Amino acid sequence: MLKKPAPTQTALEMVTLDSLVPKDHVLRKIDAVIDFSFIHGRVAGLYCADNGRPPLDPTLMFKALFIGYLFGIRSERQLVREIEVNVAYRWFLQMKLTDGVFDASTLSQNRRRRFNDTSVAQDIFDHIVEQAIRHGLVDGTVLYTDS
Repeated sequence: MLKKPAPTQTALEMVTLDSLVPKDHVLRKIDAVIDFSFIHGRVAGLYCADNGRPPLDPTLMFKALFIGYLFGIRSERQLVREIEVNVAYRWFLQMKLTDGVFDASTLSQNRRRRFNDTSVAQDIFDHIVEQAIRHGLVDGTVLYTDS
């Protein structure tokens, strides 16, 4: 007999974010070998130390942008929507499931105001790619496809 499943949306479950991300997920491999700690030092001069609103953590911002590039998410709005629902992205960004996600305009405003007329953002991504090459995550091959 066909039965309609009972709704389970209100069930309380005890899980860790770590347990929800597959052990072989590409972001786990990246997290294991890429050191993102250099980012704070590279951007420190672009932030005011004694006034203004607290900024989005620059490491979080660049890791989020990295996710966008890695997975072909070209829209910052779409990237934010994906971070809201993708457990692996939240794990990589060290965000709890209950953490609110920054607004897409935060990314665009940083790009327009803070990183405009500097090579800092490009330097950061170049350094990340260099690390990826050193650890064998990137081989420099370009793949072209036609649908």
